[in-house]
This record gives sequence, C-alpha cells and structure tokens, in this order.
Amino acid sequence: MKILLKNGTLIDYKTNTFDKKDILIEDDRIKTIDNEITEQVDRIIDCTNLNIIPGMIDMHCHLREPGFEHKETIKTGSKSAVCGGFTTICPMPNTKPTPDSAIVLEKVIEEAKRINLCNVLPYASVSKGEKGEELVDFDEMKNAGAIAFSDDGMPVVNSKMMRQAIIEADKLGTFVGSHCEEKSVAAGAINAGKIADELDVQGVLPEAEEIMAAREIVISETNNVRAHICHISTKTTKNMVRDAKKRGVKITCETCPHYFTFTVDEVLNSGVNAKMNPPLREEKDRLAIIEGLKEGTIDAIITDHAPHAEDEKNKGLDVAPNGIIGFETALSAEIMNLIDTGDLTYLDLVRLTSYNPAKLLNIDRGTIEEGKVADITIFDPNEKYTYTKEIIVSKSKNSPFIGKELKGRVQYTIVGGKVVYEKGI
Repeated sequence: MKILLKNGTLIDYKTNTFDKKDILIEDDRIKTIDNEITEQVDRIIDCTNLNIIPGMIDMHCHLREPGFEHKETIKTGSKSAVCGGFTTICPMPNTKPTPDSAIVLEKVIEEAKRINLCNVLPYASVSKGEKGEELVDFDEMKNAGAIAFSDDGMPVVNSKMMRQAIIEADKLGTFVGSHCEEKSVAAGAINAGKIADELDVQGVLPEAEEIMAAREIVISETNNVRAHICHISTKTTKNMVRDAKKRGVKITCETCPHYFTFTVDEVLNSGVNAKMNPPLREEKDRLAIIEGLKEGTIDAIITDHAPHAEDEKNKGLDVAPNGIIGFETALSAEIMNLIDTGDLTYLDLVRLTSYNPAKLLNIDRGTIEEGKVADITIFDPNEKYTYTKEIIVSKSKNSPFIGKELKGRVQYTIVGGKVVYEKGI
C-alpha cells in the first residue's frame, strides 16, 4: 500500500524541518520526503493548508480496562486517542485486576493488538495491587511488555520502597512515574484558596505535590538515577525540577493541557468537570507551567485522560472522582494556549508531544524521516469548532472543554502506514 501526502507543511523537531513537503508512505514506512513526488500510488491525501507532524505520543492516560469498562475500554479509548491525533498511548495501571503480574499485563497488550488502532504501551504497577506494601517483579514485568512503572493515583508512601523501585527501574533502562501526593496534606476537593472557601469545600494544599516531588528529586540526585514526576501543576514543583536539572540531576517531568489552560476558577464554570488530581491551581502556577514548557524544564505534555461515567462524576464536588478526558482536546488546547499566544512554536510543540516522549519511553518514534515507521498526525491549525458532548468519541463525557469554541483539529491519523482516523468518516 502506497499513500502520498501532498502539499502539507512538515514540522519535525529532530530534523528542524518546517517546510512544505510531499511524503510517500509505502507499507508501514516513510519511503521518500521531497519537495514534489509524482510516483504512482494507491491513495493521495491532499494536505494543502494542513500541518504534518510525527504521531503524537501520550505517555500517561487511563483506559480503565480491565475492571471499569463502564467508563472506557481499550477500544473506545483507542478510538478517542486516534481522533485526537495520538498514535501511541501509555495507559496507567489503576485497573482491576492491577497489572502487577505478567498474565494481566499481557492480556492488555493482546487486546490492544487485536483492536489495532494505535500503539498501546502499558505501565505496570510499582507495588502489588498498588498497595505500596510489596514491589512487583520488575524484570518479569519489563519482559512482559511494561513500558514503565507507576502506582499512579496511589502514591508510594514508603520512601525506602520508592527508592528501591526507582533504582530497579533505572537498571532496566526505564523509569518510575511518580504521582506526587503527600497524603497527610492532600485531603480536599479543589485547590486550597478563595474558590474552595467560597464553595465551602476542603482545599488541597499545593504542598501535597511539592513535598513528594522534592523526595523524588532527592532520590534521583543521591543515587544518580532517573526519576519521573507525573503531571506537575505548581510553580514550586516546576522551580524545584528546573534547579535540579541545572545541577545535572536525572529528573524528568510532564504536565497536562488543563494546567496551562485553566485555573481553579474554572470550577465555577464547569463544576465537577474541572475536578482532577492534582487540582487546577492559581494563575501564577498556570504561567509557571507555560514557562517550564518554554525553558525545557518540563519534558512532555500528556493528557492524563481519565474517563468517568456521568452518574459517578455528578455526585458533587466533595465526592466526585478526580479526572477529565483529554485525548480529543489536547491539540486544540496546545494551539490556543501555547502557539497562538506566542509562547511556543510548532517545533516546540512537536518536541513536547512527539520527540521528547519517544526519547523518555526509549521507543523509535517521534520523528518523520525516510525509513522510519509512518506514525503521523495531520491537522488543520485554523479550523474552529464547538466541542459538544455529541462529538465526543470517548465513552465518557467529563470535560471542562464542553461548550467551548476550540481551534485546531485533527484531519487524519496514520499508524504504521495505515489511516486509522479520518475526520468525518
């Protein structure tokens, strides 16, 4: 199968390309990139006025299967992902059963391969049942296909255990993704401050994230091993990571579109659909996250796609589960809040959504070059649309973007040379 992408703007961070190019795809590979290609092909895709970037990689999301299929499944989550332009996704292990043994992890991988929409590279848990009491067999889980390790929303409280886990993962050439939350100061529904007071709900102290982030930096620096901090949301965390990196500490981190798009004030508009963990913060934090993306402190943008059924999410701010869906709105949020504001360029965006995630995960993706696997995202940077429940592909509808006008929309997603998503089809 030969596919020819004509007249699109190729944006590739690794090769520093931002230019109009034709791209010839043969089977699962990129065969030729040139100013004009006239070869006979099976299909031509006209990419006039469209941007072509390496397939976006989401290294932190939730697919809920097994155990919580009423929220999302591997199939519905994969459909949502490719609709949003993601060619590789890495689901977290907060499922039932937990992927703490090879047999559970392999079932997830087999189901993803059966569905065959995008690359699904799952995390294994750090501890058995995510209970923080006994470490999994890291070698077994890595050999079974674990891309990395995390206890996700159940932070490993025992520092001795977390130190051992980070060291074990580093030996295997991978990492532990740390959900930084010091439970003794983490109780609450939304960020502590005037909005929490106004709504008469308990506020989450920012120190809940920052104390644990400091611990992971210490473990990384003292042992000269890599640690990865998940979804950072505060100015202090960003500054600590920045300063550690300047000292040569092997610390990496990620953030989400909602942390550079919204502040805690969005709770007044979207209610429970603006409740997540860590919570939306203050304007100073939002600006610090953008600064961290610009300066290179923050390595990657992830979605933390966290689907929940409406009847669960609508139980009230105090008891509603944390999390929002994010696959289908990530690109628009990035364009509107990073590109259009002049804070980042499209080359920066590719660095944060494709190139760096591929490096962090140690996979051969994240670039568009001859001979490489054809994982490609094609989007219209100027298309405007209103995000409604009716157009959501995910099984769940919990999003603060509902009802808002967005800009920038995926037109095609190609995985391994196969068009897996085409807008309107």
